[in-house]
Amino acid sequence: MREQADALLVLSFGGPEGPDEVRPFLENVVRGRGVPPERLDAVEEHYRHFGGVSPLNARNREIIAALRQRTDLPVYFGNRNWHPLVEDTVAEMARAGVRRALVFATSAYGGYSACRQYDEDIERARKAVGEGAPEMVKLRQFFDHPDFIAANADAVRSAAASLPADVRDAARLVFTAHSVPVAADVAAGPPEEGGHRYSRQVGEAARLVAAELGVEEFDVVWQSRSGPPQVPWLEPDIVDHIEALHDRGVPAVIVSPVGFVSDHVEVVWDLDTEAKERAAELGMAFARAATAGPDPRFADMVVELMAERLHEAAPRHLGEVSGGGCTVNGAPCAVDCCVPTRRPARPA
Repeated sequence: MREQADALLVLSFGGPEGPDEVRPFLENVVRGRGVPPERLDAVEEHYRHFGGVSPLNARNREIIAALRQRTDLPVYFGNRNWHPLVEDTVAEMARAGVRRALVFATSAYGGYSACRQYDEDIERARKAVGEGAPEMVKLRQFFDHPDFIAANADAVRSAAASLPADVRDAARLVFTAHSVPVAADVAAGPPEEGGHRYSRQVGEAARLVAAELGVEEFDVVWQSRSGPPQVPWLEPDIVDHIEALHDRGVPAVIVSPVGFVSDHVEVVWDLDTEAKERAAELGMAFARAATAGPDPRFADMVVELMAERLHEAAPRHLGEVSGGGCTVNGAPCAVDCCVPTRRPARPA
């Protein structure tokens, strides 16, 4: 049955846009989680390395500008951790008379951080607004959408072309995504699915991009872990993996951040700074593929996801791993789906 909508909300993580905003932003990210101040000090230095500005809000505004060229619906912007905060945006939508909105969360995957926490954002924002808050329908996960895969594949092609010709054919293709605690990945997805929805979807996206490129051998690794060392997280880490590749005699690496929609501080620090510098120290050529968000096909994909709800368009999938994420007013996909585990936050 066709649905109606008055607006589209782009919902994201948020990021500071000046040095004075860094610490308050980080404190928002970790509120209620008991993260020690020294951990925030270390992450704050990463932000100050880039002038205290995360590129994330700017990239999201570019996506919103592209969407406004593709839809007649008003497009709003809200964040979990920094301005414009989703609570304020939903209040603005209510004042504007929006009764029903589609929500595009800027994450392709399932799992608590990647999916259910956005449901919590929606529920919290509607509760803050109270009576008169619009009904909100979150669009589905898109890790295996043809446009997402094609955009990532073309980004890898461009990155490969930047490598020296004498090592290009010997370069190893490595996909990265944000690490999460192993317990969180075990809990990702409905229990009857057996868990691990996040890592399985990331692996499937990597497989599909590699297949689009005609690459048979590749690696999936992780980045940006935080928290005490005794807590197991998804491994291997990207820097450790580069060292292992060097030990195997691999002369070059192409890194595709398939787990991310847009550049933010974790991408430009962990990959463009730490991983790139370690590769240089080892004498390895290094190329980092762009994220998919700036590609025009990404906005096309969002409009197509909207059409699935508004015009009964048939969903397009390339993969074989199950997905979900399309929920109403912050309800989870299923009972006990992606139940949160107690863990440190991940500043992004």
